[in-house]
Amino acid sequence: MKEQDRKLDELCINTVRMLSVDMVEAAKSGHPGLPLGAAAIPYVLWTRLLRHNPANPSWPNRDRFILSAGHGSVLLYSLLHLTGYDLSLDELKGFRQWGSKTPGHPEYGLTAGVEATTGPLGQGFGMGVGMAMAARFLGGCFNRPGFPVLDPFVYALVSDGDLMEGVASEAASLAGTLGLGRLVYLYDDNRITIDGDTSITFREDVVRRFEGYDWHVQRLGDDADPDAIEQAIRNAQDEEQRPSLIIVRTHIGYGSPKQDSPKAHGEPLGPEATRETKERAGWPLEPPFHVPDEALARFRQALEEGGRREEQWREMFEDYKRSFPEEAGRFDLQFRSELAEGWDRDIPVFRSEDGPLATRAASGKVMNALAERVPNLLGGSADLAASLKTLLAGHDDRNIYFGVREHAMGAIVNGMALFGGVIPYGSTFLVFSDYVRPPMRLAALMDIHSLFIYSHDSIAVGEDGPTHQPIEHLASLRAIPNMTVLRPADANETVAAWRLAISRPRPTTLILTRQKVPVLDVSEGAHAHPMIEGVPKGAYVLSDCTGVPDVILIATGSEVHLALDAKARLQEEGIKTRLVSMPSWELFTEQTQDYRDSVLPPECRARLAIEAGSPVGWHRWVGHNGDVIAVDKFGASAPGGTVYREYGFTTENVLSKVRILLGK
Repeated sequence: MKEQDRKLDELCINTVRMLSVDMVEAAKSGHPGLPLGAAAIPYVLWTRLLRHNPANPSWPNRDRFILSAGHGSVLLYSLLHLTGYDLSLDELKGFRQWGSKTPGHPEYGLTAGVEATTGPLGQGFGMGVGMAMAARFLGGCFNRPGFPVLDPFVYALVSDGDLMEGVASEAASLAGTLGLGRLVYLYDDNRITIDGDTSITFREDVVRRFEGYDWHVQRLGDDADPDAIEQAIRNAQDEEQRPSLIIVRTHIGYGSPKQDSPKAHGEPLGPEATRETKERAGWPLEPPFHVPDEALARFRQALEEGGRREEQWREMFEDYKRSFPEEAGRFDLQFRSELAEGWDRDIPVFRSEDGPLATRAASGKVMNALAERVPNLLGGSADLAASLKTLLAGHDDRNIYFGVREHAMGAIVNGMALFGGVIPYGSTFLVFSDYVRPPMRLAALMDIHSLFIYSHDSIAVGEDGPTHQPIEHLASLRAIPNMTVLRPADANETVAAWRLAISRPRPTTLILTRQKVPVLDVSEGAHAHPMIEGVPKGAYVLSDCTGVPDVILIATGSEVHLALDAKARLQEEGIKTRLVSMPSWELFTEQTQDYRDSVLPPECRARLAIEAGSPVGWHRWVGHNGDVIAVDKFGASAPGGTVYREYGFTTENVLSKVRILLGK
């Protein structure tokens, strides 16, 4: 390396370091240690190898970079500003402040160039695997000889903490099994955690561990300069059959008095340590947020280089359009998150005379119908595909076998959704949504089109007993802001739920039965049936009475059928009864007050909710004078019908509750 080039590299790396330090000092909170120690790694990637265009962060064929160690967000913000993304120096000065685009951890959709919301360690690792899987799938769909329209690399900067998290182990195992050759992870091996040296918790041989996962592994020592880092990344790019891990030995808080100390991790250096750090680096003490012109010019080459690369790609894509117009049209449609005309044409309508059907089985039929006209629907289950009915027949390239890896499955689904061009789903039993909840929360936070499909939704699971019978899970999932949860009552409500899940590019969860339930017939006058318009509104009047009802029964899922039986009995007793099916609290909340009052009129004397799950939250809908038939303890091992009956889900119990509410 020429001395002039070496000095420019050092100046640029120090620019990233000192901007990061200044952001943390200005905010009086943050994590300076990682950017001080690891700045050279992404500097090399971003200025020499990363295919990106800061002027267009959504270019489909860009490489993806994830800061899985999201606590080092100032490192990413420095790079985004310096390379020319829409992130001003003033935004850097507002780090962690109200209304800024530089929050404490990177947030997708808020800051240009941030590919994923990270911070919960291990999630970025899993999402990167999902991005690489989406890239491979879409490349197989669209690439043609001479037209590599989609061939990006997926990079991530990962930390000791990332590698300790179980989700990373799950995702790494699957990535190695699948041979994701365009996945390159850079490991910031600084050997320090908040509690001290990693030797107290993390002594494993990371090289052998990842080689055991069938990854390509390289280890760089203390003396790794930018050229060595570049060569290692190029070696990883040449490895086509295995994902790559590049281990770079770094020093947390490099150049500061707190180097190699846990104190460098999650607190400002402080004025004196900042002064000493800058002096050691030969950096001016004033003004803060100093960016040398020479360094900025080097970083801003990314705008020219990125624009040139994207323009070359667009010229190629125009030729591709002429040669493959159908594929090009589909490519554009999918990356705009739009659906082709007639996408729902083949979705079945179910008939009551065909007999009862589990909503998981109905869901499988709907999914397979959708798969014929929605070519970017893909996903799988955590080793339960046959039970969950989530296999797409005749579409082996779209069936993902996640294995018994629920946590990674959720993160991977998020990564695929973030990559774009696909509608991904993951599925398991509802009780195991506990293992998926962290990525579900991130899906909701990012507001992305991740679909989560859960079956075996209640105590009606039966003989498997309380370990497999969800109780608190519906309440837990409904508590996630921005997550739409749908628990359809029958096969046709399941159809409506799937229509919404596909067409509404938001995070959505479907909750399905193992047991068969009767079909609510919409075959005659289907477009006039209240279900057609009602399910997307979250709740609707399924069966009504004449005049103002004495009582409103509100139910979800399989309990709607119990409520129908009870309504018929109550009507015989002269009690005017309305039955409301409420598949989604979230969708109902989105409706106007007038609509909500039309479904649940305030003047009604009594309301009774019926759901085989926790009662938490139901009093919002039944009011202070209402009641809930629910489950407030764990389940039991017995045939499903027996457990259902013993827990009070009987017509007689509904009648008794209504009589008490009405004072009869």
